[in-house]
Amino acid sequence: MVRNRLDPETPDKKPQSTNTIKETSFKIWRLLLSIVLFISGIVIGLISSSHITITPNHSPSSLSSSFYNSYSIINHTSNPNHTTLNLNPSINPNINLNYDINPSFDNMVHPKEVIHSMSDDELFWRASMVPRINGFPFKRVKKVAFMFLTRGALPFLPLWERFFGGYDELFSIYVHTPPGFILNVSPDSVFFARQIPSQTRSGHQMVKRDGECKSRLEYVELREAPGVVCLSVLSAVIGLTLGNLACSVLCHMLHTCMRVYWGDVTMADAEKRLLANALLDFSNERFVLLSESCIPIYNFKTVYKYLTESVHSFVDSYDDPTRYGRGRYNRRMLPDIKLYQWRKGSQWFEMSRTLAVEIISDYKYYDLFRKYCHPSCYPDEHYIPTYTNMFLGPLNSNRTVTYVDWSLGGPHPANFGRENITVSFIQNIRNNGTECLYNSERTTLCYLFARKFDPSALDPLIDLSSEVMGF
Repeated sequence: MVRNRLDPETPDKKPQSTNTIKETSFKIWRLLLSIVLFISGIVIGLISSSHITITPNHSPSSLSSSFYNSYSIINHTSNPNHTTLNLNPSINPNINLNYDINPSFDNMVHPKEVIHSMSDDELFWRASMVPRINGFPFKRVKKVAFMFLTRGALPFLPLWERFFGGYDELFSIYVHTPPGFILNVSPDSVFFARQIPSQTRSGHQMVKRDGECKSRLEYVELREAPGVVCLSVLSAVIGLTLGNLACSVLCHMLHTCMRVYWGDVTMADAEKRLLANALLDFSNERFVLLSESCIPIYNFKTVYKYLTESVHSFVDSYDDPTRYGRGRYNRRMLPDIKLYQWRKGSQWFEMSRTLAVEIISDYKYYDLFRKYCHPSCYPDEHYIPTYTNMFLGPLNSNRTVTYVDWSLGGPHPANFGRENITVSFIQNIRNNGTECLYNSERTTLCYLFARKFDPSALDPLIDLSSEVMGF
């Protein structure tokens, strides 16, 4: 009789162990099930995210905190042109300004570290807090916050270090770089450990620990950026532990999403993020926004005195009737922002603490720019100038303190390299025939900084800094 090959009585080949077969099958099924669950979790998160929207409820007019509303210098009424000043907060006559500050309290009002785990929404909320008591329970020395919004390294770092030398108690430094970039400086540099967290507005965090990438998924946002669809892969229900490969891929996607793009609303996001981080230090009184191509054209003492003694902020804000100004206005911003209120200005601002608090506390008007101001409308050129014009006009000088040369025309200013740097060149920037108002009086000292300088200009600038700029 011819036996079947599967007949157990067939003596031709010794059969495999039943336990081995079962164990192999179990491993295969477990692997397949893990893959299916992993893919399903991501798909569910992405699908559910497309239906999730968040409407922030943190505008200056809607904040319920009594201390904020009582101290705020502006009142957003139905008439957006009406500004009500309230400069007389309650005074505690028993406050002691002479005792030594408690270390834990000192760290709260003067954070030693700029690294934190707060999302942007948490950060802005924290930074918007304003004391109602007039005066401070510690000896407060006004500081100027120098905020560097960069695309990477700081080529003029040696020049800035000279500028800051000897004035450690009078300034703070904050650096915003692209995600993943590490500013390598020596521990004795004033720029050491001064990089602020660069993150999405939703505050998504993905941290790699012990070879694993753990993602705490809290919020979902799908947003188009130039050339890329940004995905913040989050889920309120499913917690996933991702393998190294998946972690690297998703982290790369998120880093792409968090990058700051020229002309995009992410540029204005970064500006507000710098302001909010600087506001955490209660001694910071003035706030200067600078780029990696900026240089100081006066010494620190001159800059400090000019800014801290000014009764106005220096936010460039003007009405441009051309297609590059009013032509960028979007009528869908009505009725909140009207055409005659629309303003344009340089993004390189300097402002007081009062203005900074108001800017980072605003969601209502900023969301209009997020929705309706896209290239060729640039939020970094229009949001702060327009908002300042609408609500904070009396506190602003409507000009910038950063010099730039637009004489060549085009979308970008002139760039200055090694061949341009001479004593007369710097003197011509400082005394270029411009007149302006400072504390309501006319002056020719209108600019404290200048841009746009090429890295090749560093050596000649250092060579003449002591002779011309005084440091």
